[in-house]
Amino acid sequence: MSADVIDNLTATLDALTKQLDGLQEVQRENYDAFYQCSMALIIFLMQCGFAFLEAGAVRSKNCTNILLKNLLESLIAGIGYWSVGWAIAYGPSYGWISPIFGGSQFFLYGMTDYAKFFFQYVFAATASTIISGAVAERVEFITFIVYSVVISSIIYPVLTHWGWSSDGWMKNGFQFDDISVGYIDFAGSGVVHLCGGSISILAAWMIGPRIGRYPKHGESGTGEIKGHSVPFAALGGFILMFGFLAFNGGSTGEISSPGVGQVAALAMVNTVLCGAWAALAYMFIHYLRSGKWTILLTINACLAGQVAACAGCNVMHSWAAAITGIGAGLSYLFFAWVCARLKIDDPLDAFGVHFGGGFWGLISVCFVGDKGILYGIFDHSIDMRQAGLQLVWQLICALAIILWSVGAAFIMFLIMKKLKVLRVSPEVEVKGLDIYKHGEAAYPLTAYGHGWDEIENVKDPTVREIALRKISQRVDLSLEELAPVVKKYSAYTNPKFYEHPEHFQNAEVKEEILKYKPDPTTNGDHTPRGAIRRINNSSVVPVNE
Repeated sequence: MSADVIDNLTATLDALTKQLDGLQEVQRENYDAFYQCSMALIIFLMQCGFAFLEAGAVRSKNCTNILLKNLLESLIAGIGYWSVGWAIAYGPSYGWISPIFGGSQFFLYGMTDYAKFFFQYVFAATASTIISGAVAERVEFITFIVYSVVISSIIYPVLTHWGWSSDGWMKNGFQFDDISVGYIDFAGSGVVHLCGGSISILAAWMIGPRIGRYPKHGESGTGEIKGHSVPFAALGGFILMFGFLAFNGGSTGEISSPGVGQVAALAMVNTVLCGAWAALAYMFIHYLRSGKWTILLTINACLAGQVAACAGCNVMHSWAAAITGIGAGLSYLFFAWVCARLKIDDPLDAFGVHFGGGFWGLISVCFVGDKGILYGIFDHSIDMRQAGLQLVWQLICALAIILWSVGAAFIMFLIMKKLKVLRVSPEVEVKGLDIYKHGEAAYPLTAYGHGWDEIENVKDPTVREIALRKISQRVDLSLEELAPVVKKYSAYTNPKFYEHPEHFQNAEVKEEILKYKPDPTTNGDHTPRGAIRRINNSSVVPVNE
């Protein structure tokens, strides 16, 4: 074989090798982008989890309000993070500002890694959503919009630049002799949850408790304000537990490098275990204290455990999840108790879950991480100086996160308070935000009941049609307002509460309601004109005038 042929074959093989290398690189980029987007989609579903959890934890008169806020938070965060947030967090910058915040790629100009942007955007939306639970049922809508914009566009991006950008001062840490120490926070125990928890307690303190939450001296009432739907709250908790698997597992940022898949799997396993240990620890302690097995607080404890897992779920062995999880459950218990002792009204325990879980997560990784203090006690190959300095740096970074979050948010909320738009009026708060602010009741009165007993005795087709039309048109009216519409057609009671028309004839008792004419000159114990009466514990029926 001639030298020319050999040279041609060699050149061809080199070209094919380069082409294959290029295809592999493209394939790796596609795999990583698809993985990030897939994880981000699951994390985005956490907004639904927050919505259900918060909707179930508030009273029915504020359900529409809290649902709209959770919807808007993900949308507002999208615009805020696209326009400003990404640039501050990851935009290239130079000079003295480089360790503090980014300075380019505003409105994504010049940015090409859209998969990373999408993944980081859903994190920003999560950080902003945490606060809505702490100020539920009383915050003004304009204040909600303002803090959603500021947190997703400025406060949170600055922290992610500090902790996750290659130029950030927390990430780069410091050098001491031959020891190099940097910030450890794999999935956001600090930059996401400690930030959100810090702002939550500040906002709840500045806005004040809900009316009746902490009765003043001489006032009656227990002060307990319960949510309206345990199933809603439980469903939201399940969705958040599911979302945390992607929240932590997806924080590898890629999937194509050797061994990364197992790291993602380890992060997910530790997330489940931390949540389980936290939930069980809290549930048993609560039972010993109150004799009750609680579901709502157990859900919160589980979430606190998963929050704590965020910091070191990629470097913990599975046995260490027990320490992180149990510590998170106790941390949630303690910080929720502190909040209650200070008479700060936090309806969702956002402070206990996110501050308590986030703070403990940053600390626990220094003990149970693969180079942590507990390993150093038994493994002399681990430098205890390194582990100790890591703990010190984690505490410094946690303090920096708290000071920045609280300081920036305090200025924002103080301005809103001076403008008198921080909190709704007492009348609106007592009556509910749904109707006054949105004109949409979450549970319209006229959407309930079957209506057969109202018109059963009406035989005339024309009158019957008019009755049906009048009843259907009275949407969102109170019982008193609805009474004049249906009173002419509610003639019988149904003591057995038969709900289906084919069974209505089986009711044991049908008695005609006696007409009642109240004295128009008195307002004592007499039933007022157009009021509602309940006969024989049957369905509510109006009094005919």
